[in-house]
Amino acid sequence: MKFDYNTQRRNLVLPEYGRHIQKMIQYVKSVQDRGKRNEQVRSVVTVMGNLNPHLRDIVDFRHKLWDHVYLIADFDIDIDSPYPVPVPETFKEKPAIIPYPNTPVRIMHYGRNIENMLKVLAGIPDGPEKETMIAAMAHYMKKQYLTWNKDAVSDDIIFKDIEVLSKGRIHVNPALKLMNIQSNNSNNSNNHPRHSQNNKNGKNKKHKKKKK
Repeated sequence: MKFDYNTQRRNLVLPEYGRHIQKMIQYVKSVQDRGKRNEQVRSVVTVMGNLNPHLRDIVDFRHKLWDHVYLIADFDIDIDSPYPVPVPETFKEKPAIIPYPNTPVRIMHYGRNIENMLKVLAGIPDGPEKETMIAAMAHYMKKQYLTWNKDAVSDDIIFKDIEVLSKGRIHVNPALKLMNIQSNNSNNSNNHPRHSQNNKNGKNKKHKKKKK
């Protein structure tokens, strides 16, 4: 009995569709009747869409499915596609290089995203909406501060950090009161009510023994 191993088969062009889809497309290529061939390939495209429902979130996902048919068929398939026929060079283009920011993060425990958000927030016209957004950002920054630092932090420090990160373009209303947030590091077992209750029970047991 001769076994058929994957290592002896043709490499999968797009592994996310599996070997069965690849075999289906190879079969479609062998169909002589053009009308039958177009009917078969439409069924294959439907199955491909069902196997990869995440593609539905992509704009014009059906166009992508038809392009994948040509790619799996090595661009050697004669079908009537509802979209322009892709060329191999399209899939050989190198992706554009994404520039990596070279500027250092000014305050590490806030990160670069908060700094970028403050830059955007600084460009919003003044008004009640901007004040609400500034307050929400201040609350979030206080939470981030206490995530990475053991000590408590005053509201004035958060307000000053906002001014620094926005390069003086945002000034927080000093009357703003931020919510009281406890540092994660301060929640030790000595402050736990169950721990206190156990200590209390232990003292009572010792007291009873002394009475006896």
